Order: sequence, then C-alpha cells, then structure tokens
Amino acid sequence: MATERHSDAGVPEWWRRLGLPGLIDLHVHFLPERMERRVWHHFRHGGPLMGDGWKIEYEWPAEERVARLRALGVRRFPALAYAHKPDMAADLNAWTMEFARRTPECIPSATFYPESGVVDYVRRALSEGVRIFKVHLQVGGFDPRAPELAEVWGLLADAGVPVVVHASSIPVPGGYVGAEPISEVLREHPALRVVIAHLGMPEYDAFFELAASYDRVALDTTMAFTDFAERGMPFPERLRPALLDLGLAGKVVLGSDFPTIPYPYAHQLEALARLDLGEAWLRAVCWDNGAAMI
Repeated sequence: MATERHSDAGVPEWWRRLGLPGLIDLHVHFLPERMERRVWHHFRHGGPLMGDGWKIEYEWPAEERVARLRALGVRRFPALAYAHKPDMAADLNAWTMEFARRTPECIPSATFYPESGVVDYVRRALSEGVRIFKVHLQVGGFDPRAPELAEVWGLLADAGVPVVVHASSIPVPGGYVGAEPISEVLREHPALRVVIAHLGMPEYDAFFELAASYDRVALDTTMAFTDFAERGMPFPERLRPALLDLGLAGKVVLGSDFPTIPYPYAHQLEALARLDLGEAWLRAVCWDNGAAMI
C-alpha cells in the first residue's frame, strides 16, 4: 500500500464534523491500465493539450486508488473515461461498466463521441444502468453541436442522467471550448442535466451564467480554489455570492480529478472550507447535491 505521506488521514474527521455520512465525488477517473499509463505520461511531461503538465499525486495501481477513496470516506464516485477519437467509446463503456460491477462504490459511467453508431451505444449504456456520462471537448476536440450528437443529447435529456462536460480551456485552450458551443446544445435541449467541470475555469463568468440560466445545469469544484488553480486561474471574488447561492440551490457538486492531481485529496476539501461559505454550503456540495443528482 502507498505510504501515508499525505494529509489525507484527517479527511474522515472533517466530514464527520459536518454531520455527513461521507463524501460523493462526481469527478473521479479510472481507465484501462494501458490507457491510464498514456494519460499519466501526458500529465507528467506536458504537451499541446497539457501545457507544462504536473506530478501526479496518486500514480498508484487501481486497487490502491480504490482503497484510498474508501479510506477517505468517498462513498460514491464514477470512473469517468472519455473518448478522444472514433471507435473507442463503446469499448471504454464496456470497461467502465465492468469496473463498476466489481467496485460497489462506483457509479456506472460512460462516454460518447460524434461517430456512426453513437446513438445505439448510448441507448445501450442507458439500458444497462449507466447513471453518469463524461465528455471532454478540449481533449476530444469535437463540437458538441455535431449532428451525430443531436439525438444523443435528446436521449440524455429525457433520461435525466448527468453529463460531466469539460467545456472550458483548462489546462490550455483547444477544441470547442468556452460557453457558447455547449450553450447552443442547451438551447436545443434545455432539460439536459449538464455538470460543467472545474467550475468552467478560467471562463468562470460565462459558465456561472449558464448554471444560473438553466434549471439542470450545475458546476463541479474540480481543482477550483486550490493553491494550484489560484496561482494561474484565481476564482473571482465577485462571484462568491453566486457560488453560495448556486451551492445551496443544488447546483454545485464536489469534484476532485482524483487521481491525476498535483496535491493530496485533502487539499481540495481544505480549499472549499477556507471559502468560509458556511457548513450548510459544504454539506450541500460534498454530499446532498451529488446524492440528489445520481
């Protein structure tokens, strides 16, 4: 088992003091081993989609990562995989579904890509019990308004299943990022339950406006407010009142990006707590809002 060099040991006491039964983290990644190694290589060494990259805090075997989440008290989490080219989403979905079957805490998750057959495999995933989807517009480099996806968005809107969408230009601009592409999708499918990853950083304002405008659009906290994010993409003080209101309205959920983060998991929680938005806000973000969504 990995050494206890982290500050994570205090996390269970942190959520117990809030009166919570644990944590629900809606932005966690598990991938097939070979794909995971390639992703970690990009994170470590940087590149056109990563900028400088960073050291991964939890570059551990999958069983050790699951054990760490259990020790932290993360009661529910997905294995968010995402397709970045054609002919890979269906296989990834089979893998994530199998991972969820053997990992009781894991929420069945899936992904999709604008390609022939996408409607069929998304419909199949829904029939098999998938409860959350992930798409990455920056890495995937595809337009969410692609005609192949029109029926998919309609299916997901009807199902009420959340879709975690990386739609902002973190860590570097690329693909169809920014609020406008996904906004056009929402104009066509206003009932979509979209979760904007990373609070939409660094385009905070536009994505906060999106969350305020659509009943089923939410934001996840992934990497936001941490020392790492604040150095380059600081959260604007003017949005603190909106952050408080959205969290209490069920529209901000806990996300971490575990395991591909450059700091201990506990730091994400510390970053939320030091916002000083109150215990009711923390309880909503770290448990209630995620529970209602899934």
